[in-house]
Order: sequence, then structure tokens, then C-alpha cells
Amino acid sequence: MAACPSCDCETPLGFNIKMAFQPIVNVQTKDVFAFEALVRGGNGEGAGEVLSRVTEANKYTFDQTCRMAAIETAASINLPSKVSINFMPNAIYEPETCLAKTLKTARKTGFPRENIIFEVTEHEKVENHNLLVDVFKTYREHGFLTAIDDFGEGYAGLNLLADFQPDILKVDMKLVRNIHEDRIKKALFSAVQRACEELGIMLVAEGVETHDEYLYLKYNGVELMQGFYFQRPEIEAYTIPKFD
Repeated sequence: MAACPSCDCETPLGFNIKMAFQPIVNVQTKDVFAFEALVRGGNGEGAGEVLSRVTEANKYTFDQTCRMAAIETAASINLPSKVSINFMPNAIYEPETCLAKTLKTARKTGFPRENIIFEVTEHEKVENHNLLVDVFKTYREHGFLTAIDDFGEGYAGLNLLADFQPDILKVDMKLVRNIHEDRIKKALFSAVQRACEELGIMLVAEGVETHDEYLYLKYNGVELMQGFYFQRPEIEAYTIPKFD
């Protein structure tokens, strides 16, 4: 496969990575909706340490390597559900070209493309908003699900949601933390929840860590949740969580 003329995605990464998997659960059916693939170092280093090694020179290679590693690992461990893969919005040169390796990896491993979710995090300031919208539209056209991660915490927010409605919206953990005892968080979360219902978007509450948070969200109609309360990420492995 020819390299992109401007993104240097064929440049060697220079360090090893692995993938850890954390479940996104449906608390009504008690099934796993998907597993998020989270990057780790070759020796199990945390995501923060790995991301500190990403530079302008290797960001394209890093983004492509993470995509391929997530799909290859998910296939090798027979992940029994969808896999959600983060991508870096500023590491896309041209949507169709940058997606080619992902499609090739899915075909090679036999992992169904309809079981792949691409999520963009709000933590990174988007340099080209219109390009990101084009990326999302291209992914959807190819049969992938799309998600906005960490909604309410970072840069994209309502402007991105106004221009593109993803399949999934993941509400940032800061809004979830101790939501059961914070009226402001309750009001803000409820507003996002209503918007998702009106727009036909699946909502995921991220960072659920306590039984009280879980009960409040479940009681208020949230079906999809993710967090340490259910299961911590596991490197190159997965566990189906059990919970009440």
C-alpha cells in the first residue's frame, strides 16, 4: 500500500504498544455493548506515558498503529462484541486514504467492520473542524459506528454535535462523578440526555465508579455505562463483568 504523500504514516513508531480493553455495559440487559480499546506501553505503561511520546513527527504512525493493534488484538482474543477505537482528529490527512489500512486490517483479521466504533476525544483541540466532520461522514459511509468521547470536557462540544450527530455520545466522567448528590450535574446531564433522545443518539455515561452513581444513572434511564465500577481495563484480554 502506498504511503500518504504528506502524513508520513509509514514512518516507524519507535516504541511498542499494546491494547487494553474495558467494557461498555448495557445495565438493563446486563450485556456488554462494546469494549473500548485503550493504548498501553509495550511493558504495560499507562496511556499517559505512551501519549507523552507522541510528537508531530510520529502522530500519523501512532494513530494508524493503534487502529491496527486494536483490531488485530480484538480478533486474536475473540472479542465477543463491538470494539471502540479512539482516533486522533489531527492525525487524519485524507479520510479515505487514512481509512484504507483500517479496512485492510479488518478484512485480514476477519473482524466485522460493523462491530468497529471510531470515537474522537474532545481532549485534543481540532485544527480542522470541517475535516473532522468529513472523517465522521466517511466512516459512517463505510459501515463503521461513530462516537464523540469525553463530551462536555474538552474543545469540540456543541459545535461538533451541531454539525455531525454521531451514533454514540460518551459523557465525560467529570459530569458523572458524584452526580447523585450534585444538582448542577444532574441538570446538565439531563439536558444532554434529552438532546440525545431527540437526535436518536446512544448515550454512554463514562467513569462510573460507585454504586450510588450507577443506581442514580440507571434509575434515570441511562442504559449504557462504562467505568471501574464494572471492570478495569485488561491488557490483551477481557472479562464479562457481573453486577447487580
